[in-house]
Amino acid sequence: MSDKEIYKNNPLHGTKLETVLNELVDHYGWEILFAYLNLNCFKTNPSIESSIKFLKKTTWAQEKVEAFYMYQYHSLPKASDDQFLLPPRDRIVPHGLEQRPPKELSLEDAERLRIKKAEKARDRAPADPWAHFKK
Repeated sequence: MSDKEIYKNNPLHGTKLETVLNELVDHYGWEILFAYLNLNCFKTNPSIESSIKFLKKTTWAQEKVEAFYMYQYHSLPKASDDQFLLPPRDRIVPHGLEQRPPKELSLEDAERLRIKKAEKARDRAPADPWAHFKK
């Protein structure tokens, strides 16, 4: 099996960033994208052009958007642990996995997720974050 065939099932294969962004904005809108991804390029005077410019020079943000595209917009199951370590464009989506309709997302769900993530981060944080400096 050639490299081209291996990546063929990945919805990002052969898809330009502009296409990804247009599909996401057309389906979800800027407000939902900002609520879920927390990227200022989706909040302050958002446009396709300015967002692409930012995403192309900010690898972590581009990968965040592309993962959102794969797992929210195309509703693919979560990647395996070894595939999760790869950038979304390099992930192999197993043959036979079908893309499903986009997930329904809401601002309320985005807020619930934000609170849940903040609580997890707080629970993981040491009681005294400066403790390791005091030794």
